[in-house]
Amino acid sequence: MKKKRNPKLAWLWENMKGYRALYAASLLGTVVYSVMHLVVPYMSQSIIDLFLSGEQAAENLATKRDLFWELVIAMVVLTFVRTTIVYLSCMGGEATSQKVLYKIRMYLFDKIERQDMHFYATYRTGDLMTRMTGDLDAVRHMIAWVIRTIVESLALMSATAMYFFYMDWRLALCMFAIAPFIFLIIILFKNKVAPRHRALREKLAEMNTISQENISGNRVVKAFAREKYEIEKFDECNTSYSQTNQKTALTWLTYYPYVESAANLMPVLLLLVGGVFLIGEQITMGEYVAFSGLIWAIANPMRQLGSIMNEFQRFSAASDKVMEIYYSQPEIVDKPGAVDRPERFKGSVEFKNVSFRYADGKLPVLHNVSFTAHPGETIAIMGETGCGKTSLIQLIPRFYEPTEGEVLVDGIPVQDMKLHQLRGNIGLATQDVLLYSDSIDGNIAFGDSHITPEQVVKFARYSAASDFIARMPEGYDTIVGERGVGLSGGQKQRISLARALAVRPAILILDDTTSAVDMETEKRIQHSLNELDFPCTKIIIAQRISTTKYADKILVLQDGRIMESGSHEELIAKKGYYYQVVQLQTGQNDDEQHGAGKYALRKEEV
Repeated sequence: MKKKRNPKLAWLWENMKGYRALYAASLLGTVVYSVMHLVVPYMSQSIIDLFLSGEQAAENLATKRDLFWELVIAMVVLTFVRTTIVYLSCMGGEATSQKVLYKIRMYLFDKIERQDMHFYATYRTGDLMTRMTGDLDAVRHMIAWVIRTIVESLALMSATAMYFFYMDWRLALCMFAIAPFIFLIIILFKNKVAPRHRALREKLAEMNTISQENISGNRVVKAFAREKYEIEKFDECNTSYSQTNQKTALTWLTYYPYVESAANLMPVLLLLVGGVFLIGEQITMGEYVAFSGLIWAIANPMRQLGSIMNEFQRFSAASDKVMEIYYSQPEIVDKPGAVDRPERFKGSVEFKNVSFRYADGKLPVLHNVSFTAHPGETIAIMGETGCGKTSLIQLIPRFYEPTEGEVLVDGIPVQDMKLHQLRGNIGLATQDVLLYSDSIDGNIAFGDSHITPEQVVKFARYSAASDFIARMPEGYDTIVGERGVGLSGGQKQRISLARALAVRPAILILDDTTSAVDMETEKRIQHSLNELDFPCTKIIIAQRISTTKYADKILVLQDGRIMESGSHEELIAKKGYYYQVVQLQTGQNDDEQHGAGKYALRKEEV
């Protein structure tokens, strides 16, 4: 069932669990120090009216000198208190934002790690990296600055407005007469800038994707001497991002002069209207000074409305991206009441009338595939490129679900098993090897970090990797580069095979794992696989006859269907596809044709 998505601010509050009290205290502190801005003007008004411009100023200065000093000291002390509250509030907001950022990032990484193959086929790596970094920083900025600034501005404007209306409601109305025009400008700005922020996030994700692909695929770029082409492509993307960024920034600069002009009218209005009221003795000099001293408390928040709206739209665009991943749900999960099998599997695999097609594909990949691999057997799968071999083996660990039919392990449909237990009993080594930026020991022990160094060496020996590892400067502690840079294809495949064996799987799946090794090494690996010290069912995709001929059963796939099935001898006797492959790889076809040619030549000579 799809999880209901909360509105953006509710989503933020949801992720503040554990830090809500701190953040609420921070916002309360923001309100308090915003209201305290009124203290100094209020006390200034009292000092001016009592001791400077009032009718009894001289008498008050002589008789109430203590009050004068008390007001001055109170102004200094309260200013220091307000500064302290400002510091604590900012620290509270920043601490909350960092905690929430950490929490959301960990949740997103966990969510991404648990997604199925369809998710990774949909989202680009650079796009996901952007959501984990830049987009999340916009979320953090929303908590640390935007919300606090909104609260500060509202508290300051509200408190100032009440104070203005308390002193003189007519002059206050004149001051706030400009506000509707500023709000209208901000609404127009918001409608203009929102789609540009969304476009900006897309451009950033696209640029990061190009960067990631070129960094990880730099060997291909160099191999084809396409550096100039890729630089030009990145420059085009970077230019597009830069132009979109400039348009987004210039959007506010287009509206800013109008907001600034309207805000600057307030002191002019105060000078004109307030001057008339002061001359007409409708307000006192102290009240005029208070109005003048607090006019910024109305003008500045109005000036900030544009920046606040701009940052809010940035957060809105970024949070849409983040929440899309946050609330995404994998399609392949443990079903309710899944079978609990903590013990080691026996290793039988059965396909019952299995058909499969990818979600974005129109044509089926597999058609009505049925076969059984009994515990301990070796099943070899052959076929032309694109016939569905890899798709078939990916159904066993439930990377994908069959469209029709069932895949059973130990007689139980894989859909009824717990994913962790199912995949924990499967060792998988693919032709396209991914090694982590870790030691060779760490890569081999990836599936089981508790195995001993002696066991690591044993599994490396099984995969015929121990010899070349021993020749390395630091042996098993040698750090391999990203994706195994610095190792040959065959070396990476052997480490990958050792990694698959190290989990002591009940089912071992090898997807053309020895395609990059020489024949002698392949023979050693085949011998080792037959001498494993634990029971294991092997399902091997291979194109070499030297790998398949010792299998208990060989399946030949063609266009997603099993066209031939049997042992090496049985398939040769059928003289089908497998027989042709044997002829091709052993050179018997060429020998026969060459012999026939010589025979024809002899006949002509005779």
